Amino acid sequence: MSTWKRDVASGLVVLIPLVVLAFVASWLYQKLVGLPFMEDINLPPYIPADYVPLVRVLIVLVVFAMLTLAVGYLMRTTIGRLGEGAIDGVINRIPVIRVVYNASKLAVETALSGTEDLQKPVRLEVWNGIRMTAFKTGKTTSDGREVLFMPTAPNITTGFVMEVEPHRIEETNEKVEEALTRILSAGFAETNEGVDINVTEEDGIEDLGRMN
Repeated sequence: MSTWKRDVASGLVVLIPLVVLAFVASWLYQKLVGLPFMEDINLPPYIPADYVPLVRVLIVLVVFAMLTLAVGYLMRTTIGRLGEGAIDGVINRIPVIRVVYNASKLAVETALSGTEDLQKPVRLEVWNGIRMTAFKTGKTTSDGREVLFMPTAPNITTGFVMEVEPHRIEETNEKVEEALTRILSAGFAETNEGVDINVTEEDGIEDLGRMN
């Protein structure tokens, strides 16, 4: 009885993450295929109709990657910096759009800044004896407090932005992936080494082991 339970559990540990990845990839693919300009991409007639959506998605991804590299190279020049300043000046004159633009730009700059403290997992005691996982943003307030993001579990897209005094923050030796794994799994997965499955061997298997 315990043998098949162990096999099922081991199989689920391997298959469920793959199913989740496949679901996310399929969702992103469908979103890209549904973009309005996709139908305007003309392809050679020798490409089979079944492969047309896939080829269009690949073309869009390649063009986006090339555009990203080109803009990044341009930003190293004076013309690029002047262009960015002009775009910022125009968008900042639009009341609602400037909020979304500045917030998204700040988020990208923070995520890609490459500082050591960026997204570093820490622990914070929010109540007596109760600690919660948070992440450093690399930002500080004018009075010296550190800005932390404490995500909810298992949905890390929501959470709390907190300004905390440095002495209340407990440093950890965790990697970002380890902390995120624990949060996404609602606390059931502590490390990336896999999930331990405790089973009791059947008497028949134990007897066979003694005979060998």
